[in-house]
Amino acid sequence: MHVAILGCRGIPNHYGGFEQFAEQLATRLVLEGHRVTVYNSSLHPYHEPSYLGVEIIHCYDPEDRFGTAGQFVYDLGCILDARRRKFDVILQLGYTSSAVWYGLHPRAVPVLTNMDGLEWKRSKYGPWVRRFLRWSEARAARCSQALIADSLAIQTYLLETHGKPSTYIPYSAVVRDNLHPEAIQTVLNAYGLTSGAYHLIIARMEPDNHIHAILEGHQAACAASTSTLPLILVGKPANRYAQALQAKYPNVNNPQQAHRRWIGGVYDQNAVEILRQNAAWYFHGHSVGGTNPSLLEAMASGCRIMAHDNPFNRAVIGEDAFYFRNSDEVREHLLANACLSESSIANNRRKITEHYTPHGIAHAYQTLLESWAQHQTKR
Repeated sequence: MHVAILGCRGIPNHYGGFEQFAEQLATRLVLEGHRVTVYNSSLHPYHEPSYLGVEIIHCYDPEDRFGTAGQFVYDLGCILDARRRKFDVILQLGYTSSAVWYGLHPRAVPVLTNMDGLEWKRSKYGPWVRRFLRWSEARAARCSQALIADSLAIQTYLLETHGKPSTYIPYSAVVRDNLHPEAIQTVLNAYGLTSGAYHLIIARMEPDNHIHAILEGHQAACAASTSTLPLILVGKPANRYAQALQAKYPNVNNPQQAHRRWIGGVYDQNAVEILRQNAAWYFHGHSVGGTNPSLLEAMASGCRIMAHDNPFNRAVIGEDAFYFRNSDEVREHLLANACLSESSIANNRRKITEHYTPHGIAHAYQTLLESWAQHQTKR
């Protein structure tokens, strides 16, 4: 079958969860003998026509000029291009800026939508944007031939809210062994870090990821105890929220008080893995959405996880993490020198190998996509 993947900024991943998922799924489908096309933003740094056997179509994206409005232009361009090609099935990732164009999808091609999280709940949006996002969610649910939910909670929500069943397929992660000691030391030295002597955040700098609560709680712990380990933040400060946080909580360059450092985006996956494996605590503040890929990766890396307390995170980690609801609880955990047991770390890794393997997730997608491609052929 010939599969088109729309709705992400493109592959290889230089941005976030959807992009990483698209890269993993597309390359695995190619290995299974399928033809796969991924749509890439013109702003993506990779400009080649293919990647590991995956065909890439580059579409104009004016997001750098027009901000969020540019995403609507990009999605429209992708969908209009798809109308000119012969795909057997389309996998649409998300609906935030594509739902308004759903009527333009190729009529003869089934569209399967990964509904992602509850976008309208994000606190960064005002009431009018939230109302639009709820409309977009309903339109995507109504117009798609099939829905995909990345968590059981989202699956239940879609059925109760829109009366439409969905297929539950979460994201995946890979349990990796520790990398070579020389490679570990090279990465840690590059960032001036010592194994086990720092806390870590890897996230998009958004309000719903509770970066502010983690920073405030960490700063309060630093004020109360000089032994509090430094906090390292990985992620692009690409919006006003992040820039305001950087201004309020700037880098502390004094080696004796190196309690906080923003190091920007890190896209070398070996470096990211080393940073995760050697952190004392990994903070996961995501609160809106289903099964979050970065949480699965932290579990696979054997991180000691301190996660925001919400049903989505608890559904994945259960009791094998510490939880916080606000900055006060972050502070309390840090000052108490909270310690996660080795059995919890082993449990998290076992969950990955049993329920979230790339092979298993790709197989589930392949089965679903093939069923719809075959269904369309018989019509």
